[in-house]
Amino acid sequence: MPSALERALTDPPLRPLPDTAADLLRTLSAPPRLAAHLRLVHDVAWRLTAELAERCPALAYDRDAVLFGAATHDIGKTLHPGELAGPGHEHEQAGARLLRAHGIDPELARFAAGHAQWDRGSGTEDLLVTVADKVWKGKRVAELEQLLADRVTAAGTDHWEAFLLVDTVLERLATGADERLAWQGSYPR
Repeated sequence: MPSALERALTDPPLRPLPDTAADLLRTLSAPPRLAAHLRLVHDVAWRLTAELAERCPALAYDRDAVLFGAATHDIGKTLHPGELAGPGHEHEQAGARLLRAHGIDPELARFAAGHAQWDRGSGTEDLLVTVADKVWKGKRVAELEQLLADRVTAAGTDHWEAFLLVDTVLERLATGADERLAWQGSYPR
């Protein structure tokens, strides 16, 4: 029978993590609940970027970077397991250092350090990872969503259409949060 970590990395119905991310979680003997969380955020990021690509093809961003960032944003919690169930930000910088120590390009490792912060200067990829990390559990953050809508507007979409697009997509993604939370909670810390 597969280990709890292996189940968290492979159980349906979620998309698999990028191989590099999954292999790193195995190497680090990540807590199964962390692996489940990363798969959930990655899955939501996959759905978010797929819908944006279809509905706003002029929005420029690196989809592979977003998906890798979503798949590894909390990897520092392998070093700070108390932050799996409680507050804390030590995992953020620790995660970026951990990723770099394992040969991950700093441009990809940055998502671990910056996923809890955003501002007008954040890159589109960073905003998308942060949005996915919020909306997977049904959390909506107006300021963050406005920044994303502003990016959609800058890509050539009317301001109100951009706002409606972001709101509609995120409302759809937020649906099912209770089931996702239960799925994540079914794995041990």
